[in-house]
Amino acid sequence: MTDRRTDMTLVPSAEDLVRVRLGIAYDGTGFSGWAKQPALRTVQGVLEEALDTIYHRHGPAPTLVVAGRTDAGVHATGQVAHLDLTPAQAARLAPEALARRINGVLGTTSDVVVTSSARADQHFDARFSATWRRYEYRLADASTERNPLERTFTAAYTGSLDAALMHAAAQSLLGLRDFASFCKPREGATTIRSLQSFTWQRDDEGVLVSRLQADAFCHSMVRALVGACVAVGEGRFDTSELVSLSDALERTSAFKVMPARGLILREVGYPEASGFADRALQTRAKRT
Repeated sequence: MTDRRTDMTLVPSAEDLVRVRLGIAYDGTGFSGWAKQPALRTVQGVLEEALDTIYHRHGPAPTLVVAGRTDAGVHATGQVAHLDLTPAQAARLAPEALARRINGVLGTTSDVVVTSSARADQHFDARFSATWRRYEYRLADASTERNPLERTFTAAYTGSLDAALMHAAAQSLLGLRDFASFCKPREGATTIRSLQSFTWQRDDEGVLVSRLQADAFCHSMVRALVGACVAVGEGRFDTSELVSLSDALERTSAFKVMPARGLILREVGYPEASGFADRALQTRAKRT
């Protein structure tokens, strides 16, 4: 261990730390989003409390870095996060056993589950090494027979929607562009994204299911894109008008941002291990 001392305490260097990758799933209904916030129940907060329970005798509890910070009410089956363990913490519990231990602390009825844990390359970064994120949005309109068992992860719409028109609208928005019309602005952050795929179809029960994949999504972008397609599907405007709204690069009231309950983070993609560091550098460079 590198001998660096702070206030007479041996502090491990970055090279000494053991990076662990976690797969995470959660029902977002009871959470105020991913990110830890004072006095609010969040996914990060619950998981870091469990980590503190496991490692409280072995130094400060590890903190989590996540692939995508989901909003309040948004669900996930394929969320990814990483954490760094000190040598003492790594000796306490093998990284491959950490998922089971966290789930044991959370209990069998928990609304968040760690689906996997494994030692990761030291250059792996759950957020910055990712090459794409894939989301799904589920929407039951008037032609869908309502299933009360799916009410927490399927949004409801009282009218009838045209799935073919919605799919055509989605196709018109594909590619690398500025999505400012669909994002809540954040100072200093870019709204340029590459929307790689965006589809709509009905499943066997008649539920409208949208699948979206991009290199990254800015704040509220998925639910705004879905809302724009809903406006086309109900006949309020056509695809060419949607493209014009997109090209205006300004938030508009022409369509609504859809409810969080229908949104699920399904998967996050990463390059081969040899590309982790380069991808992180590329992601951190502000796109113009």
